[in-house]
Amino acid sequence: MNKRSFLKSLAALGIGTGAIFESKAKPLSWKNLDFGSADVWDQIRNGYRIKPDYINLENGYYCFLPEETLEKYIEHIREVNYQASFYMRGVQVENKAKSAAMLAELVGASSEEVVLTRNTTESLDLIISGYPWKAGDEAVFAYQDYGSMQTMFELASKRWGIKTVKVNIPMHPENDEEIVEVYRKAITPDTRLIMVPHIVNITGHILPVRKIAAMAHERGVEIMLDGAHAVGHFTFKMHELDCDYYGSSLHKWLSVPLGAGMLYVKKEKISKIQPLLAPFDMNLKTIGYLNHIGTHPVATDLAVINAIEFQNKIGAKRKEERLRFLQKYWSDQVRNHPGIQVNTPIADDRCCGIGNVWVERFAPAEMGKTLMEKYKIFTAPIDGAGVRGVRVSPNIYTSTAELDQLVKALKEMAG
Repeated sequence: MNKRSFLKSLAALGIGTGAIFESKAKPLSWKNLDFGSADVWDQIRNGYRIKPDYINLENGYYCFLPEETLEKYIEHIREVNYQASFYMRGVQVENKAKSAAMLAELVGASSEEVVLTRNTTESLDLIISGYPWKAGDEAVFAYQDYGSMQTMFELASKRWGIKTVKVNIPMHPENDEEIVEVYRKAITPDTRLIMVPHIVNITGHILPVRKIAAMAHERGVEIMLDGAHAVGHFTFKMHELDCDYYGSSLHKWLSVPLGAGMLYVKKEKISKIQPLLAPFDMNLKTIGYLNHIGTHPVATDLAVINAIEFQNKIGAKRKEERLRFLQKYWSDQVRNHPGIQVNTPIADDRCCGIGNVWVERFAPAEMGKTLMEKYKIFTAPIDGAGVRGVRVSPNIYTSTAELDQLVKALKEMAG
């Protein structure tokens, strides 16, 4: 599509080419930013360089960096390149530890229990692959869990002869106990570990993980949480969750450059897990024992601090409230519309920025294609584990005007 045709298509949708699709980022003036003003989120939006070709409602996979963080990341790349081996041999380990400590503070954990990885998959794979499995042990997880984590358990089944047990998470539970009971029923005397999504990646359903952990521990079972979409999305304290293991991706809601993740291991559990890749010192007692990956892009580690600083300027709770507002802004307008199903719980404590919606006349793939090609709205089609629709994940820079276009499109598609 050429530029003239694209502009015509925007006009047909009632979308202008001004503030909604402003692509040039402007430096944020934090001193002059007033969170009590009506246009504060428009000002923050100006700090992002937004691609004008479509409305991006797929920040759940990767949320691009605000220009402030991006520029600092580029500075880190230049500085590491400038110092070269001197940096790598001299201070990279110390600086990575500082980033991990700041991340630990953000999530309410001890710095001795948090280490930087490259993503959630790596974090949780380190636990699954290093767990002291014995033939006949059982692992419990859900059909709604992330696909590659499920297949890692299947790989563990082939390697060590463990049994995998799958459960179904109710999409719209009446209460927490309904969810806890799903996992309780799956536990047997042979169950060693259960994996639970802190937030279900395909629907945005936040689970009562603290209650699930309490139930599991009463039965002598450990719990590993998939928090891929949690860190930088909504606020929580790790120690209050009482999980044994936790993994997250920082390139999603925290807006760290690609290649940054987090692994949390409760301190007394660290020595229980065997590393996937051997460290220099097999007698190492810290969590660093678990994630030695050799030479890697260390500028990404440094940018973790900048991303956290950016979020702290906004305020973690304020950011959470903004994300929940945006999700409910569009989903509440279509939740009871004929021919449309919203696959995300309505209660505030069960949802935040991620939503999932299905126009019943369309297969999910066709729905996503229509939204993109006809309405210039980018989403993520979901068709599996009992969920049909598209995942909608705005971020703090998303405008209500853009979400109005989504609502208009969904209602038109529903007929």
